[in-house]
Amino acid sequence: MNNTQELSEYLEFLEIEKGLAENTLEAYRRDLSSFFDFCKDIPVDKIQRTQINSYIRTLHEKHFSAASIMRKIASLRGFFKWACINNVTKTDPALTLEQPRIPQKLPKVMTVEEINNLLNRNLNKLQRVIVELLYGCGLRVSELVNLKINDYDLNGKYLECTGKGSKDRIVPMGKKAIKAIKDFLPERDYNMQKYNIQSKYLLINKHGRHVTRQEVYTFIHNLGKSLHKSISPHTLRHTFATHLLENGADLRVVQELLGHSNVSTTQLYTHISKKRLKEVYFSIQKRAAFPDSA
Repeated sequence: MNNTQELSEYLEFLEIEKGLAENTLEAYRRDLSSFFDFCKDIPVDKIQRTQINSYIRTLHEKHFSAASIMRKIASLRGFFKWACINNVTKTDPALTLEQPRIPQKLPKVMTVEEINNLLNRNLNKLQRVIVELLYGCGLRVSELVNLKINDYDLNGKYLECTGKGSKDRIVPMGKKAIKAIKDFLPERDYNMQKYNIQSKYLLINKHGRHVTRQEVYTFIHNLGKSLHKSISPHTLRHTFATHLLENGADLRVVQELLGHSNVSTTQLYTHISKKRLKEVYFSIQKRAAFPDSA
């Protein structure tokens, strides 16, 4: 692949100046490497809009999803904007590049009954901490597994987590989340002593190892199976936000709790609440029109 130096410098800029996470940096690396491979030996300052258009057309021909194409276009726009500002290129060939429109899908959420059913399962102490922090605090799975032992204050009833773009936020904790952590801490200490390890992370499993994202995904997926429902850790975060709005929480407050930089992202949950409200309304109307026989 040509243009290796420019790509390396751009990724360094994203890591140091923008504070992007490792997974996000790797996604940028893959997207831009794919484009530079397509351009073959054309140096960055010689790439024109025609090469970008041909690349996007090829993505469509290879049946990439609209979401994947949108992400790759965003990567190109970000890179060439940086290249232009830093005089790597004289002009920005991606300046007027348009993003494809993709249909907005409402995220899946669980009902209060389903959440109660889930919480009433026979969960061990580690599992209960995971569920309580995903649903009770609306954490992302990456925020959850990266929680450190000094990131929460049980007396102050809050925790501090690092979200996207290395942005820190404060999230209040309810009684159940606090109890779950208190119940889990002696078990955590026992497992660390048993395997003679020290860890700064909160979530330590019975083998004395730091809990991974994949372990959380697998656990939540299997827990959903017991409810005959396909769920992920993000489902619990979506449910947290939706239940707050359904119970009268202010949109800006929910935005802060979720760590959204733009309120338009949070507004998606108002659509879910309206959709569920309509479902309940028409369900009541149907029962009223066709009452059970006495």
